[in-house]
Amino acid sequence: MVGLVANALAPRIRSRLLTIPSFSAGWLVTEGAGPILAVRGARFLGRAKRGEYREPGGLLRAGAELVALGAVGKLIVDALRVDEEFEAVLCPVLGEEFVANRPRSVRLGALIPLLQGTRKSSVVRTVKYHEEGGWRNTLDIYESKVESPNGPGQLRPCVVEIHGGGWVIGNKTQQGIPLLNHMVGLGWVGININYRLAPRSKMPAQVIDCKRAIAWIREHADSLGIDPDMIVVTGGSAGGHLSSLTALTANDPQFQPGFEDKDTSVAGAVPFYGVYDLLDTERAMVPGFLEYIEDYVLGAKIKDSKELLTSVSPRFRVHPDAPPMMMIHGTVDTLAPVEQGRAFARILADVSEHTVLFVECAGANHAFDVFPSVRSVRTIEFVERFLEAVRIGLIK
Repeated sequence: MVGLVANALAPRIRSRLLTIPSFSAGWLVTEGAGPILAVRGARFLGRAKRGEYREPGGLLRAGAELVALGAVGKLIVDALRVDEEFEAVLCPVLGEEFVANRPRSVRLGALIPLLQGTRKSSVVRTVKYHEEGGWRNTLDIYESKVESPNGPGQLRPCVVEIHGGGWVIGNKTQQGIPLLNHMVGLGWVGININYRLAPRSKMPAQVIDCKRAIAWIREHADSLGIDPDMIVVTGGSAGGHLSSLTALTANDPQFQPGFEDKDTSVAGAVPFYGVYDLLDTERAMVPGFLEYIEDYVLGAKIKDSKELLTSVSPRFRVHPDAPPMMMIHGTVDTLAPVEQGRAFARILADVSEHTVLFVECAGANHAFDVFPSVRSVRTIEFVERFLEAVRIGLIK
């Protein structure tokens, strides 16, 4: 019966029904491997102690459970490789000593400060950067009492977080908080922005809002104590798309209606598990992706909107003067497959005259940094090294 119902559904509906549960299950297993191993391991030992595996078929069940535990353990081993994965990419560019000198946050007492901040930091919430979108055009400002890394009384660098959510959900309170708190603790200013969402606001409204936020930050740099020449962007998933597109389209009048003369350039970008080709030229995305873009993000047929989709696809906006960029992607990403990230990184590196890095995290799924794990916290530390290298001009 289930099969008959599934076959009766329209293909685009079936693909969505299958993709999201598949991602959710995989995400929980890959990124929650530690707790899962602890629970299943304790349950296995309890059953063994009660003699359940001595019953008929018990050895078979025990073997199957040990195989499952081994698979979960493999995920943890993959996660613990995060240091060597980042070092392999960063050390040849930045030097081993600079990379090794990163501020360490991986300790038991660090998780709460990374999620909530400390007494040395403060948050000013829901500041309007534009009137049109109401609450969607607001941002949160994370500040620290720690002095600027440029020295006492000097302007501070700024990192801007652009949330994900498939361009249709999400807000500024849900993503990027650990990274912002980490950077704020080192004297940076962190800003988390909202933007108008599809399907109510169709593409390119989202990138226009990101540009508006950058322009607003630069206009208010003096009052915020921000160095207008050191604004960088980051974000995951749809935020990875928007952060990379924002970085690649500085001062583009197509995305700056009414504020064409404003400076929307950024000094660098760190997209996480981004979507870089909304036309899915190489058919690397999950089934149903193009239908999703048509129905929700674009509100029009792909065949009638290729010019617009090309203009909002980072893959087709690469140029020699692109700012330094470090892309981060998991190898088992079930929503934005790593293959399309690799393709974009290769194309950008071939064209850009500035630093382009691509870090693959073995066994990591989409949105892996949402979990407060060793991998996610260590990733934050290495992102800090990249951003600090941009700030001091070690990479350009």
